[in-house]
Amino acid sequence: MSYRILMISTATFLSACCAADEPQLPLPEDTLAAIDLDQVKARLKQHKVSLNVSLTGPLVALGRQLFFDPILSEDNSVSCATCHRPANGFAAPDTVAIGIRKQKGTRNTPTILNRALGKSQFWDGRADSLEEQSLKPIANPLEMGSSVKAAVDRLKSSERYPVLFEAAFDSKNNVPTISETRLAQALAAFERTLLTPPSIVDRFQDGDYSSLTKEQRQGLWIFESRGKCWKCHSGDNYSDESFHNIGVSFAQANPDPGRSDVTGRESDLRRFRTPTLRQLTQTAPYMHDGSLKTLKDVVEFYNQGGSRGDSRLDPRIEPLGLSEAEVTQLVAFLKALSQQADSGKAAQEKAGLPTPGQ
Repeated sequence: MSYRILMISTATFLSACCAADEPQLPLPEDTLAAIDLDQVKARLKQHKVSLNVSLTGPLVALGRQLFFDPILSEDNSVSCATCHRPANGFAAPDTVAIGIRKQKGTRNTPTILNRALGKSQFWDGRADSLEEQSLKPIANPLEMGSSVKAAVDRLKSSERYPVLFEAAFDSKNNVPTISETRLAQALAAFERTLLTPPSIVDRFQDGDYSSLTKEQRQGLWIFESRGKCWKCHSGDNYSDESFHNIGVSFAQANPDPGRSDVTGRESDLRRFRTPTLRQLTQTAPYMHDGSLKTLKDVVEFYNQGGSRGDSRLDPRIEPLGLSEAEVTQLVAFLKALSQQADSGKAAQEKAGLPTPGQ
């Protein structure tokens, strides 16, 4: 398998972060460097990602500005980046999302890295596109606590955004310069640039067998054989983009219904979208409820066969019988998926990747 998605470098994620469950973190600053749109477009084309608008410099710049700006929230206190923090792999270190007025949401913040490759968005797949996804947090009372219309009105009344929207869009045929549709298009355009760089696992799979240690290679073998991880974590993004019930939080009172809330089907009860395994070292805690704090916790959960008392458990989830050494090896492989094939600023620039502080 060859993996050639290039964009946000892991070096961008290495700023300090607060401990999990700490109340609302300060607004993240945009420390990302320039985005190489030619490389982004090439990677998206390789993965046959269709675009409803062209990715232009002004459009992506507008989306990027909006992503880090708290103007989209009702009281100007949180931004998209409040939950999707660059320092945490565009996820968050909290068990569940923390929004406006420090309100706690119901699910862990999923990373938006590589979501341009996804078939649907959110843990339950309730949005069919990044455009649809981008507007829902604005209107969620636990997240940004606004309405999309009110957010658009604030943008229209601001000093800078009418100019930025005018630069990003052709406003012919009496189409409003700032609208809900264009807000969604701008945010989605920036999110499509958030693609992970190749890891040492990709380099190994391209034929450089020295790129992985013996422990990591053994972990890869477990991943592809006894661990049965590949059955759901498949493809270049290590996700089948489907929905499964693995028994997370089953024993809790009133467990999250998951996908069934969207489809209305009882068969989808407690099913959640398979997350990517890329950048796992930045995106703890894990699972839709943030209940597993470390990658070892995750592997041990699977090793015991999930929640065995859940009658709706996916049939692919069963005890693995891995030894303690094998658990350690599998964790080592998962961590390798977050380790860049090349490291340092020179390698980033060679690949056209953004670097901090530029």
